[in-house]
Parts: sequence; structure tokens; C-alpha cells
Amino acid sequence: MCYLFSRDMKTRIFLMRCIILSIILTLIFIRVTKAQYNTSIGIRIGGTSGVTAKYFYKPSTAVEGIIGTFGDGFSITGLMEKYSPVYNANGLYVYYGGGAHVAFYNDRDNYTTHFGREVDYHKNNDVGFGINGIVGIEYRLPEGIPIAISLDLKPFIEIGSGGYVAFAPDPSIGVKFIIH
Repeated sequence: MCYLFSRDMKTRIFLMRCIILSIILTLIFIRVTKAQYNTSIGIRIGGTSGVTAKYFYKPSTAVEGIIGTFGDGFSITGLMEKYSPVYNANGLYVYYGGGAHVAFYNDRDNYTTHFGREVDYHKNNDVGFGINGIVGIEYRLPEGIPIAISLDLKPFIEIGSGGYVAFAPDPSIGVKFIIH
């Protein structure tokens, strides 16, 4: 995990600039419209890799669940996302939102870095609770091909049972099978 209070100032400034830039780009290109599908399932590869399921309960608003792994731990994440098409680009959407997660760590005694998520397993069997943001872009292949490809940044802040506070940008690429 990226320990928020032990990182050097340049790294923190860089991460905050990435988040702010992503939010600004999202706000520039959004406009509200109806989503092209109701449900999808797929995989997410990145900081937290795993399976994902998404359901649009309103025309441009979805809930997403992610069961993922990172290093030697796993997490369960729930997100609410708002979708908007990118102007004059068929099938291209930006999305943003937020949610929460719970993470479970094993009892290994090692340290590893995984896509910006630094994990120190000296804490032994910790449980972490966190809040998540998400900003990304999704491309839905032309009609008749039920596939959507996404690229996102899902930054989070986590408080662990071992007394730590952590931050990670959690970037990923995803591929989803669309179920209408």
C-alpha cells in the first residue's frame, strides 16, 4: 500500500495531479444520455485484478461490484457510476463515481508493490476499510459485438485494522461481456 504519510512530497503531488487531471477531463467531455446496455460481466486487470459485474439501474447510472486480488490479498468493492457519451464519438463514454471496499490481507511476512499498491504483510491478517473514487473511459464495440473495453483510475484511501492509513491510484484495464 502507498502509505499516505510516509511518501515523499513529489510522489504525493504527482498522484494528486493525476487525479485532478482525470476529473477535469471527465467534466469537459460529459453529457447525459441513455446507456446502451443493462448488464455486463467481465475482468479487471491492474492494481486490483478480478471479476466485475455492472448493472444500469437508471439510463446513465450504474452500480458495479468488483471481487479482486492484489499481491497476496483480496477485496470486495461496490461502486456507483455515472456515464456520459464523449461528444461525436459513437460507443465512447466517460464515467465517474465512488463507493467503498473491504480488503483482507494474509499473514505473509513480506513487502511487495503491485501497480502502485504497496503492500506490507508484516501487519498479519489485517482487514482494511476504504472509500473509492473512480474515473474512466469505456468503449463499446459496434452493435452486434457484445464487448466493452475500459480504462480507469480507481483511487482509494484505506484504514486498516493494523493502524495504517493507505492511498493507492489503482489503475486498470477491463474487458466486459455485455448482457442486454
